[in-house]
Amino acid sequence: MQRQRTRVQRRPVHGVLLLDKPLGLSSNQALQKAKWLLRAEKAGHTGTLDPLATGVLPLCFGAATKFSQLHLDADKTYETTVCLGVRTSTADAEGDVIATRPVQCSVGQVVEVLDRFMGEIDQVPPMHSALKKDGKALYEYAREGETVEREPRRITIHEIELLGMQLQGDAPHLRLRVVCSKGTYIRTLGEDIGEALGCGGHLTALRRVATGPFAVADAIALEALEALGEDERLDALQPVEVLLAGHERVTLDAEHAGRFLSGVRRRGDWPNQARVAVFGPAPDAPPQAVLLGTAHTQGGELIPGRLLSPTDIQQILEACEAQP
Repeated sequence: MQRQRTRVQRRPVHGVLLLDKPLGLSSNQALQKAKWLLRAEKAGHTGTLDPLATGVLPLCFGAATKFSQLHLDADKTYETTVCLGVRTSTADAEGDVIATRPVQCSVGQVVEVLDRFMGEIDQVPPMHSALKKDGKALYEYAREGETVEREPRRITIHEIELLGMQLQGDAPHLRLRVVCSKGTYIRTLGEDIGEALGCGGHLTALRRVATGPFAVADAIALEALEALGEDERLDALQPVEVLLAGHERVTLDAEHAGRFLSGVRRRGDWPNQARVAVFGPAPDAPPQAVLLGTAHTQGGELIPGRLLSPTDIQQILEACEAQP
């Protein structure tokens, strides 16, 4: 007899969950698990994190999905371990060993090489990546044993901190903390550093400790989320407006707020601002301001961008009222 699957009753959930993604799960698998635990109707993330990486992965629910694209360009911070002297087919520990060389570099050479990778550099994306060529992911070509030409991409390495190293013994390695721009492949960076040191290398550990303003210290593990009761899981969410850090805040009165939510430009004495977070009074709670959406200001006009729906706003207010 076929077992009946239990149908999950979905509900409107709005906010941001900072998840400490576990090793082995793709970003989408982690998202779907969290979505199921929260029984959320709508969810998305702010950019993927490698299955072989752990660390902070902001997940967006409900109204927050409207602003998830804003964090695709955020700088990232990683902590990683580069095993020296061994190259693999994937530039990480999952691949086959394709070359071994002795490690004969000095501490001074390590420091000099790391300095060489600072600033704007060109990086060739790895074959084992989700980047697409002719509509097909590079890792699909790699699985078929095919290598295709990839154009170098300009990235920025803001900082490389040497956390520790061992240049002798059975397991020579570097431990690094890297602050970089979007689109940086840390696996490729580790491999290139190994090549520059004359011995080759591959990653054995990778952890994202920050993305934009979000730090892993504020994130929750999937196991911890699962251990919570349903209401406690909702308490783990941060408000939608945390995605709008760095936006200028504008608060409208009731009349202007209603027109703004209808997509009508408003006039005022605002200076030109490219990124504005717009708030308005909550119905039946005048002292409380609620997020209405984003905008930009130009020539004294507040020009609507991404707007929350009245239903979104009402559901957010109801969730706030339900909290103890």
